[in-house]
Amino acid sequence: MNIPRIGITLGDPGGIGPEIIIKALAQKSALPEAHYVLYGCSFILKEEEKALGIKLDYSSFSEKEKPDRFLISLYEIKTPLKSIKRGKASRENGLASFFFFKRAVEEARRGKIQALVTGPVSKQSWSLAGIEWLGHTDYLEHFYPQAIMAFWSKELKVALLSHHLPLKKALRKVKKEYLLKFFQDLQKSLKKIDPARYQFLVAGLNPHAGESGLLGKEEEEEIMPAVREAKQRGMNIRGPLAPDIVFREALGHSDRIVISLYHDQGLIAFKLKAFEIGVNLTLGIPFVRTSPDHGTAFDVAGKRMASPRSLIEAIKLAYELSSGSF
Repeated sequence: MNIPRIGITLGDPGGIGPEIIIKALAQKSALPEAHYVLYGCSFILKEEEKALGIKLDYSSFSEKEKPDRFLISLYEIKTPLKSIKRGKASRENGLASFFFFKRAVEEARRGKIQALVTGPVSKQSWSLAGIEWLGHTDYLEHFYPQAIMAFWSKELKVALLSHHLPLKKALRKVKKEYLLKFFQDLQKSLKKIDPARYQFLVAGLNPHAGESGLLGKEEEEEIMPAVREAKQRGMNIRGPLAPDIVFREALGHSDRIVISLYHDQGLIAFKLKAFEIGVNLTLGIPFVRTSPDHGTAFDVAGKRMASPRSLIEAIKLAYELSSGSF
């Protein structure tokens, strides 16, 4: 039996990434059968295992190995990291987490792993390390400009027109041409999952979706024309819908995806409903990439209280999408 090879990056060593990864992989019965390849450093794992009182059964990674059962391997990556600074951003942690991610992406692009699950990183740590990208999706856009940040759960699904941008810059993207291209890229990215399954609900930008122009012109001048043209091209799409009701329209409907016009418009609703079970999914790239829907949680790092639940859901979704069992 062939099983998928799923890469997992440890994330920022100073955050909860190593903790939730060890906790998740220790729950073998909760995970699908796959070859899990950890991208990181053995000393990080050993320190975390000791602190948690958990011993993972893993071996050194070999590309030649083709397991047919649950297996954990470590792809050892050299970094300048000598000790772990927990609970805060640091240059050393930023470099380490970037090196883990960079190598894993290289392996995914070469087809050596079928899916990639990423542990949380700190944008501040990356900045301190001189890394120009603002997180995982921003780096992936360097190779795949059509990459889309989406958030996935059974109860609610959201795709973001823009993600890690200041609000003023994000609002500049609410233009007909940019919207139409995004709609088409989103539909194309979902073809491998289910080409005819999803209906797209476009959020308005202004209160009451502009109230026929009384509360803002973007809906009538930019969003409506883009939605109208997308419909003409065969998309199952509605909108713009008032931002305060669009998520209720999608909630509980697994075949509906809200298109949010900026980061917080979508993420406030999503995390309110699905914080512990939600998954960050990158669409529009040639391999599967998921992550938990939360960050490094520096405030609880080292306290051994972090829940691995979102990470487990990210692993399950990565398996389903990479094995065709979705």
